[in-house]
Amino acid sequence: MTPAALADLLHAVAVDVLTERGLDTAALPDEVTVERPRNPEHGDYATNLALRSAKKAGVKPVDLADWLATKLTDTSAIASVEVAGPGFLNLRLAADAQAGIVADVLARGAGYGHTDALTGQTVNLEFVSANPTGPIHLGGTRWAAVGDALGRVLEAQGARVIREYYVNDAGAQIDRFAESLVAAAEGRPVPENGYGGAYVAEVAAKVVETEPGLLDQPEPEKLAAFKRLGVAVMLDEMRASLESFGTHFDVWSSELALHASGAVERSVQKLKDDDALYFADGAWWLRSTDHGDDKDRVVIKSDGTPAYIAGDIAYYRDKRARGADLAIYMLGADHHGYIHRLKAVAAAFGDDPDTVEVLIGQLVNLLRDGVPVKMAKRAGNIITLEDLVDAVGVDAARYTLTRSSVDQVLDIDLDLISRRTNENPVFYVQYAHARLSALARNAADLGVSAADPDLGLLGHPREGDLIRTLGEFPRVLSSAAALREPHRVARFLEELAGTYHRFYDTCRVLPQGDEEAGPLHTARLALCDATRTVLASGLGLLGVSAPERM
Repeated sequence: MTPAALADLLHAVAVDVLTERGLDTAALPDEVTVERPRNPEHGDYATNLALRSAKKAGVKPVDLADWLATKLTDTSAIASVEVAGPGFLNLRLAADAQAGIVADVLARGAGYGHTDALTGQTVNLEFVSANPTGPIHLGGTRWAAVGDALGRVLEAQGARVIREYYVNDAGAQIDRFAESLVAAAEGRPVPENGYGGAYVAEVAAKVVETEPGLLDQPEPEKLAAFKRLGVAVMLDEMRASLESFGTHFDVWSSELALHASGAVERSVQKLKDDDALYFADGAWWLRSTDHGDDKDRVVIKSDGTPAYIAGDIAYYRDKRARGADLAIYMLGADHHGYIHRLKAVAAAFGDDPDTVEVLIGQLVNLLRDGVPVKMAKRAGNIITLEDLVDAVGVDAARYTLTRSSVDQVLDIDLDLISRRTNENPVFYVQYAHARLSALARNAADLGVSAADPDLGLLGHPREGDLIRTLGEFPRVLSSAAALREPHRVARFLEELAGTYHRFYDTCRVLPQGDEEAGPLHTARLALCDATRTVLASGLGLLGVSAPERM
């Protein structure tokens, strides 16, 4: 019985209790809270259902708790119930009810914990979207890990997820990039406000190799060609870097293409026609203050040229036209102001502002012995995705970037995540899976099978701890998806690994010496198989491998 199933049971029992006493069942909360007590002596689970419902029902919390306890002890899934304090209920599950969790994991395999809660919903998930003017830096690398993991978590809840990269290939930054490429190709210094680093010369050389006579062309044609070809080279490198990092994008959208196709002009005209923009001081404005922005935003400047937000307007409309029910934008720490203006764009098209969600990610710092690390190579003054992967590997990079909430500045200790010790979280979790895989191999060598286990034999406290931890996985996945927080999966995996290690150190799984394998060995091996399945599934949701040997 998972916590969700226990919550359903508690609600059903509470309905019966109130109905039998002629009390209003509307007093019950929509969701019943079920938690694992910090002190195991207090039971397997605890609930404040009586405290939350008693006042509305017109009874004392302790009385309602007593009625619930009496009714619950009559159910086969509950071994005992204790009323504590002013009306808390501490519950212990029957062995068969706990065993049901293991059986469910074994039956559903990698699908355990997955639901259809978001089935029918298409989510457009835009992340990374770094300008194609240089390699992907650490901030973009964090989004590459977190965004991909979030997409996997949403898919585990039934959503159709479109992973999208928005290429900012128009504007002044691209112009400066092209000018920097030409300067590098001609052996001139970096232009003022231009781009430096070894990668610029490398890209420039590739452009010249593609079109050998390019440097002899007139300046306008030369700049245009370096812009077009230079962006193409950078995008190829970005795709390759992201794919090698395990992050795949379904769609690469071009800002330049939106302008060239007339989509920006058409989208702005649509808002004008719908009176969603207003004209003042020679410019067209979006009423973004109606949606929490600190000021209204200019869409068309007084000189008739579109402001940057005009592209955002067309891009949002394009996402919706392609079937997105929800548009999630994952942006950097300097984009906080985009939250309200993008919601205002949705409202301007008549959509619910909640059709747009904006997640803001904070910075990443690399440390060694507490001192910031300077390890940038090709990019000169920034640390890139390749720099991090070269230092610690894909698994350690992805796991470390994903295991913390993105609204926190992340300090990464390079020494720590390079160690093969239990202090390194990714090693700790992967080692648990490898240990379980070795156990499965040893069981096969001994001819011990987990087939037809009597899971009711799993009554040891360490077995119960492990089973109840497995039972938390569906709830963890649900909350990670609902709150857009894939780091919850990583933290759960660390808890599960620790619980397994403590179980293994206490409960012998395989027979020793001349001992014959018995039902308890079979049951414990089944529990280990279930644990290995959940560890592998959780690591997969983070895009991290589950090694069988380490």
